[in-house]
Amino acid sequence: MLALLLCALLALHADALDVHVPESPVVALFGTDTVLNCSFSGVSAFNLSDLSVFWQLSDTKRAVHSFWQSRDQLSDQEERFANRTGLFPDQLRSGNASLLLRRVRVADEGSYSCFVRVQTYSSGAMLMQVAAPFSKPLVTWGPESALKPGDAVALSCVAYGGYPEAEVLWQDGAGRNLTDNVTVSQVANEEGLFSVKSVLTVILEPNSTYSCRLNNPLLGEEGQASVTITAQGLVFPPLALWLTVALAVCLLALLVALAAVCRRKIRESCEEMRAEEEAKELEEAKELEEAKSAATPLKS
Repeated sequence: MLALLLCALLALHADALDVHVPESPVVALFGTDTVLNCSFSGVSAFNLSDLSVFWQLSDTKRAVHSFWQSRDQLSDQEERFANRTGLFPDQLRSGNASLLLRRVRVADEGSYSCFVRVQTYSSGAMLMQVAAPFSKPLVTWGPESALKPGDAVALSCVAYGGYPEAEVLWQDGAGRNLTDNVTVSQVANEEGLFSVKSVLTVILEPNSTYSCRLNNPLLGEEGQASVTITAQGLVFPPLALWLTVALAVCLLALLVALAAVCRRKIRESCEEMRAEEEAKELEEAKELEEAKSAATPLKS
């Protein structure tokens, strides 16, 4: 009797259906085809007509793909999955009930349940996450026409077409993280993909480097862009330029005036010296004349 009971238990265990799905979330790339793995075991040989496979969304219970009576049954399929799903018919007998999902969208993200029935019934649920890489980030700064050392400058870092939301990190030239005066905005388009813009406000210093690092939390991919602000890149302020020109003009006028004064002084000095020499010559001529007159004897 015990032997018969043991055999019955073993037979029941052998025919117990067991469904296997991934325990960890599956990451699917946006726009590509992905496979949601589901396999079953614990059943002996069976006819395909005895097999039923149902894929549905775990939260809404909406049908994603159905198979029974040896063929796909898609009359109740959620509209957005139309012409985008399929099984692997030639592998069903070997226990492969995986779902092929084509052209993955952001809206496809969520929990999926795989139901399998062959005389007995079992199911498993799995989570699918959607990921899309961002474009290479681009860093800009400005306006360049009105910058001088000590000004507050806004550095902008932008990237496009990614999912989920990006993690943005600013660093200086020494690799230190910058967290103050940073803003991040992320906006999704009609496909659910994000555009990210981060703005860092810094006090302008010559020869300073700033880096924007972009990280996708699902893909682990990171993009980086840097900008270096050099002294040569700074535009001289217009006010200072006009002050410099005015000072140069004043200095030139002063030099011209000094030259004119010096020239007049030199000319006056030369005229005085010439007048003194002429007076001296006249005085000497007069003295000589008087001397000659005194030396001449009177006639008797």
